[in-house]
Amino acid sequence: MLEKLGMPFVHLLDPETAHGLALRAMGMGLTAKPGPITSSRLKCEIAGLSLPNPVGLAAGFDKNATAIAPLLQTGFGFIEVGAATPKPQPGNPKPRLFRLSEDRAAINRFGFNNQGADAIAARLERRPKTGIVGINLGANKTSADKSADFASVLKTTGRFVDFATVNVSSPNTERLRDLQGKAALTALLNGVMAANSTLENPIPVFLKIAPDLSQTELEDIAEAALLTGISGIIATNTTLSRDGLQSPHKEQAGGLSGAPLFEKSTRVLAQLSQMLNGRIPLIGVGGIGDAADAYAKICAGASAVQLYTSMVYGGTKVVRDVVHGLDALLEQNGHANISTAIGTKTKEWL
Repeated sequence: MLEKLGMPFVHLLDPETAHGLALRAMGMGLTAKPGPITSSRLKCEIAGLSLPNPVGLAAGFDKNATAIAPLLQTGFGFIEVGAATPKPQPGNPKPRLFRLSEDRAAINRFGFNNQGADAIAARLERRPKTGIVGINLGANKTSADKSADFASVLKTTGRFVDFATVNVSSPNTERLRDLQGKAALTALLNGVMAANSTLENPIPVFLKIAPDLSQTELEDIAEAALLTGISGIIATNTTLSRDGLQSPHKEQAGGLSGAPLFEKSTRVLAQLSQMLNGRIPLIGVGGIGDAADAYAKICAGASAVQLYTSMVYGGTKVVRDVVHGLDALLEQNGHANISTAIGTKTKEWL
């Protein structure tokens, strides 16, 4: 009730200020805490991780790992914090976050603003021992060797998390997306996997890719993923496309997330699903606003999904609605478990 009453007020504030207030409200216990939501249909495993349900929080919401405990109680099956970079950095100048209310979307150009891997690792060390928590690995804007930054962050934080994601798909760090090319990506992932092997308990490593990729580029990414032995691919990050937008903020620079990204990201997901044919699990992200969207991603080939922007408009209630609604859709469509729904409609998205 507090969250519902507060949303109109929050939307009167600058988006980044509102985001900070949301994190503080969670820390003060002012959001609902249903705990992990699960059922026999929702329980699943991805890359060796046992999840109570397949709905996760995408990176970017809790950049500095300040709200891990309350986020694990909002109904998510897993959460991802960060992106973390080796050194602290302020990110791009403000304003850098824009609500596109007419489009149920957002544009951000944060530029990996975070307090650095050391500070984030210290918080991760104190995290609750239950719940699945991952770290999004980033690179410093001024780094002379961005590829090495990903391995560096993993070495600092890896022992405190359950998985790590290599983020080469943010559009807000100059030349970062260039690392998605086959040769550069293979070298980068080999470096991260080498760093992972030095951990006392190596963890699953995922790769997060952009939606603005050609068929050939996706084929290169799929081949690099198989060659390097990573555990999964997260498809996708934000887009540079502005097709069909209505908001006056539509020309702002940065990455677009939210409802307009759904179709584009789901098509990329389906293409990868066809290319990989079950050899590497996929996590579907982009434009999930309700249970039907989450179910569509799973049917397109995702083993799990993540969301973020829809909470800007619906609060944490969105999480509970998506998880409970997904459970109902699985039952309605005759699935005793999510595993039998994965990829059943991939061809419809090709």
